Amino acid sequence: MALDGTPGSGMSGLLARQKAAHLRDGIPSAARRTEWLDKAIDLLVTHGSALNDAMCADFGHRSKDQSNLTDIAGSIGALKFAKANLAKWMKPEKRKVEFPLGLLGAKAELQFQPKGVIGVISPWNFPVNLTFTPLAGVFAAGNRCMIKPSEFTEATSELMKELIAKYYSPEECVVVTGGPDIGAEFTKLPFDHILFTGATSIAYHVMRAAADNLVPLTLELGGKSPVILGRSADLQKAANRIMAGKTLNAGQICLAPDYAFVPKDKTGEFVAAATRAVETMYASGLKDNDDYTSVINQRHYDRITGYVEDARAKGAEIIEINPKGENFAQQPHHKIPPTLIIDPTDDMKVMQDEIFGPILPVKSYGDAKDAVAYINAHPRPLGLYYFGEDQAEKSFVLNNTTSGGVTVNDVIFHVAQEDLPFGGVGPSGMGAYHGREGFYEFSHKKAVYTQAKSEILAMMRPPYGDKFRAQVQGRVKK
Repeated sequence: MALDGTPGSGMSGLLARQKAAHLRDGIPSAARRTEWLDKAIDLLVTHGSALNDAMCADFGHRSKDQSNLTDIAGSIGALKFAKANLAKWMKPEKRKVEFPLGLLGAKAELQFQPKGVIGVISPWNFPVNLTFTPLAGVFAAGNRCMIKPSEFTEATSELMKELIAKYYSPEECVVVTGGPDIGAEFTKLPFDHILFTGATSIAYHVMRAAADNLVPLTLELGGKSPVILGRSADLQKAANRIMAGKTLNAGQICLAPDYAFVPKDKTGEFVAAATRAVETMYASGLKDNDDYTSVINQRHYDRITGYVEDARAKGAEIIEINPKGENFAQQPHHKIPPTLIIDPTDDMKVMQDEIFGPILPVKSYGDAKDAVAYINAHPRPLGLYYFGEDQAEKSFVLNNTTSGGVTVNDVIFHVAQEDLPFGGVGPSGMGAYHGREGFYEFSHKKAVYTQAKSEILAMMRPPYGDKFRAQVQGRVKK
């Protein structure tokens, strides 16, 4: 269903159909929701290889093994988790009734009702995962869905549109493709909820557009997720894990470690450990290595290399980790070798913008309090990572910083735990999904109170008498 060039009208019609179907069919049963989830699982199992090929084509080169792990298997895991738990999540939740109404037979509960039609705006960096993982919560909560994927991953977006049309009716789930004009019109539609994953700069526009229809939002953004290596950290193990996270998808991850604090007297040791980590993972080199992913396009390639040149011009020490000394100036795609920037200053662009690439600034510190103070002086990040075995220091870092989530002694892994919510805070996002929180996020929590049969409450109605006054006065106290 190609809607390019027809902003508004075609999409409005699809939304109207989904809303009408939602009202016509009523709240879907657990069996119906399971059917929707099973279709998504079958789609990914059956067509995962084709989707991996499409992602590889969109990136110029993207590791198919990585895609299979992060986008295909990762999405299936989320869908299966929702399927296994949705019947439990759907059950009304009993709540306490005020005394003495409970004794008289009154009841209170929360019912979880589908919101209706959810609009999902998914990004290019994990185009399949960040489309299908949200569907786990959307479908588990009993909603229908319209999806606007990124135009940067055109082949993947078109394939998802084609496949979803084979598995779902337009009344259940549909994909709309197109450029920024289509995306802008999409955000203006009166959805029952919008999930946007992408850049903070775009989120401002999404939020303004949604405000015109008072559409509730979940914003999954990003920011500069810091790493603090404590003095008690196993430096080589930490470097292995940090560099694995920084080179995964060539650092094009909203949760990628954006900069690392290293004890001042261990900076050289960390650089050596990071170099060994990259040389171990990519022993045959990077340029033609199927395991190492390209930067998505020329614009982002120029942006990332520009950070390095800006830091170099302002006096930073630049360490390119290039195991085979390959010439990256001559290549068919947009690969950038992992690069460390030692002790950057705040006037460097690499310390001002989210990097979203395989560049890691390394900042030396003397005391963990200094690292925490620096983090707190900047916008709250999506993720924060602490390495070390010092429990007091770990508690200090966690208790005195605010971030969307935390992984201790690794990076990124908290997002892979389906029973933990995934979301940001402040500039890194609002709302959360994954697992039970995804079900809650896309459900309306409806309060239902059932009154007691007793007419003892008649005293609360006029004409007010002494019994009423005594009851009220009994509550007016400290």
